Amino acid sequence: MRPVTVSTEVPYPPARVHDFLEVMAHHERFTDHYLTDWRYSGPSRGFGARATVTAALGGTRTDVSIEVINSEPPHRIVEHNVSAGGRRQAHGIYTIAPLPDGDGSRVSFTYTWLCAPLPERLLAPVVRATTRRANLTVMRRLAAELARYEGERESGATPPERRP
Repeated sequence: MRPVTVSTEVPYPPARVHDFLEVMAHHERFTDHYLTDWRYSGPSRGFGARATVTAALGGTRTDVSIEVINSEPPHRIVEHNVSAGGRRQAHGIYTIAPLPDGDGSRVSFTYTWLCAPLPERLLAPVVRATTRRANLTVMRRLAAELARYEGERESGATPPERRP
């Protein structure tokens, strides 16, 4: 299936955005509308950070294992996802680029299926549209959570890297 890419623009430099995204627990803050029951393992940030979540999307629920397999500060984070008993494998790639005017960043997320169960391949247009809608919401929520996180940093509050 063809990849799905969504983007947002935020008023923070790439290094600050990457610093936020590199912490696996922070992803729960902006994806919990369809990814729930977060269970973490490995380091809290960067290469090897892992989570297992329950995904509820398109009327189905399945456990998804997510692992950061590459982190290139401040521009890129690559996650490998496995679900559907290994029949669905994908990469989620965050790309962070400075805006042309130098006043913020463009954050893009590309979801690329490496393999998918036959029913999903047969319904690829519907699956891609559902994934795009969910990830557009993720990008809107990411922008809001980055603002909240930056406010916490400025006020001196140190947000936890991992929820208990």
